[in-house]
Amino acid sequence: MEEPPSEEVSINNPADIAVIVGYFLMVIAVGVWSMLRTNRGTVGGYFLAGRSMAWWSVGPSLFASNIGSGHFVGLAGTGAAGGIAVGGFEWNALFIVLLLGWLFVPVYLTAGVITMPQYLKKRFGGTRISLYLSVISLFLYIFTKISVDMFSGAVFIQQALGWNIYVAVIALLLITALYTVTGGLAALMYTDTFQTFVIIAGAFVLTGFSFAEIGGYSALIAKYSSAVPSNFSSLDAQRYNISPQCYTPRQDAFSMLRDPTTGDLPWPGVLFGMTIGGIWYWCSDQVIVQRCLAARSLTHVKAGCIVCGYLKLLPMFLMVFPGMISRILYPDEVGCVVPEICKKVCGTEVGCSNIAYPKLVVTVMPNGLRGLMLAVMLAALMSSLASIFNSSSTLFTMDIWTRIRPQATERELIVVGRVWVLCIVAISICWIPVVQAAQSGQLFDYIQSVSCYLSPPIASVFLLAVFVKRVNETGAFWGLVGGLAMGLCRMLPEFWFGTGSCIFPSQCPFLVCGVHYLHFAIILFCCTSVLVLLVSFCTEPIEDKHLHRLVFSLRHSKEERKDLDWEQEERARGAQKKAKDRRVEKANAVTEADGGKKSGICGLIGGFCGLSADLQAQDDQAAEAPEPPMPDISEEPVWKYTVDSNALVMMAVAVFLWGYFA
Repeated sequence: MEEPPSEEVSINNPADIAVIVGYFLMVIAVGVWSMLRTNRGTVGGYFLAGRSMAWWSVGPSLFASNIGSGHFVGLAGTGAAGGIAVGGFEWNALFIVLLLGWLFVPVYLTAGVITMPQYLKKRFGGTRISLYLSVISLFLYIFTKISVDMFSGAVFIQQALGWNIYVAVIALLLITALYTVTGGLAALMYTDTFQTFVIIAGAFVLTGFSFAEIGGYSALIAKYSSAVPSNFSSLDAQRYNISPQCYTPRQDAFSMLRDPTTGDLPWPGVLFGMTIGGIWYWCSDQVIVQRCLAARSLTHVKAGCIVCGYLKLLPMFLMVFPGMISRILYPDEVGCVVPEICKKVCGTEVGCSNIAYPKLVVTVMPNGLRGLMLAVMLAALMSSLASIFNSSSTLFTMDIWTRIRPQATERELIVVGRVWVLCIVAISICWIPVVQAAQSGQLFDYIQSVSCYLSPPIASVFLLAVFVKRVNETGAFWGLVGGLAMGLCRMLPEFWFGTGSCIFPSQCPFLVCGVHYLHFAIILFCCTSVLVLLVSFCTEPIEDKHLHRLVFSLRHSKEERKDLDWEQEERARGAQKKAKDRRVEKANAVTEADGGKKSGICGLIGGFCGLSADLQAQDDQAAEAPEPPMPDISEEPVWKYTVDSNALVMMAVAVFLWGYFA
């Protein structure tokens, strides 16, 4: 991709630079403080923050993990192009996040798992389902989430700084990887909490300046319909066959629920298709669930989910509306339609709506506050990437590496987890040219569509696994395989023919690509669920002795559970015991040879990464430790009723907003 010419670098004054430097210093300070006060030398401490996090850090961490720079660029861009309906993705999450805290997390806690593939392994037995979920989750992390955040950050950096994309993104990735590798989940959650305040404060400031620029909300409603580009001629329109619908704002721009056949986001898809994708993302995705598993009690989980839900009210006002304002202020750039002009403005021919938010920042904000907004974008980018790095590290270490080396020690698992983060960074850097080549004017819709082709089978299996005892391993596996086949039958042709644009429509046959991706998600979810139930009822059920505290109806059971994967666990313990014996012999030999001295460099590195303790003793204790006590999901009545009433209030607010904007 050619970098668009920049007349001037917008953020190059002392005030902006001072704000950016101050932001980085504060992030580093918070990261170092959290590193010093948390235990990073054990698997539980590194991957689950020792299950000690309070609600005030769980909620903002959930929000910051979800809100990346892709939201600022993608939500604002899609809002500029099509109006407020895209905000439905955010407001739909208010209800789904309550399902996470009240229905799913209690089961995950009583199951005693660290990762989502581990839960499926305990629930169904065998290894093929957990391996499938681990691999497809890593695939989605690397090639959609990281890619989108990197692309979005690159768009902003191009517009605001004029920096070389590769230098800027590589620097951000390395800084993020540094505090991910050294700090573990606790450091991420504390820095996420700090960065959430930065994100919200900066976005509120920009929203205020933006509404002041156009004259308030009533002016937004009045002026948006006339935000039409003027920098093209009738000759251009004839040459490219540009119809008025390609450059005229939608008539239903201020409606959340749109026509089921002609709407860009049809209302059945908004109400049901978004919910299916939300169940996958909020209730079964490692990045999100891992933060809830790190909470100190179920009440803190629920309170954190409520905080996150309230924060999810904000993107409509802080991202979607500013994107629409940007189109009003700069219709020729943000709403450009002629390919040659778009190429000059933003480097791509299919439209420049993705520059809506960065354009607003560099033109509306005064000196100093522009630096604050760059800090906001960096905060969003880094918190989202750090969350993905840590969660993918957890998945790879606990679900793939332990399969390769069942005798792995705690030290080895922690080291492997950190090395995998560096591998993710390397893959991400190599993926930058692909991200640049694949950018389009429909970034947010494109990512949601990919999720709709791959996630409904996973959402179906988790929903049925938690709530339907009769579902077994055979049904779940063939449901996942069948759902994946159906999703690929839609996704691959769309990749091959392209999603198209108003000027360059896709050549994909209507029979394959004609169904809206949100409607396709509903069909795929229903087909997968029917297949899972059909195969399960035609095969042997799983006995209750294997399901205690693994399904919602048995979450309070006190009976002993015989895990379906107990044979694999026994083999792993045996391998760990043998490895321990070999380690003891080797350690004794080394001690006799060098008198027990340890390299100062090794000690320094170990201390920086939280590995300076006597990890051999920790490994031995872990191998000989008794079974952990049964997880406690009981709640104090006062706090239980407090969070329940807050959940009802939040749902009432969400229903009012949906009704007002529908």
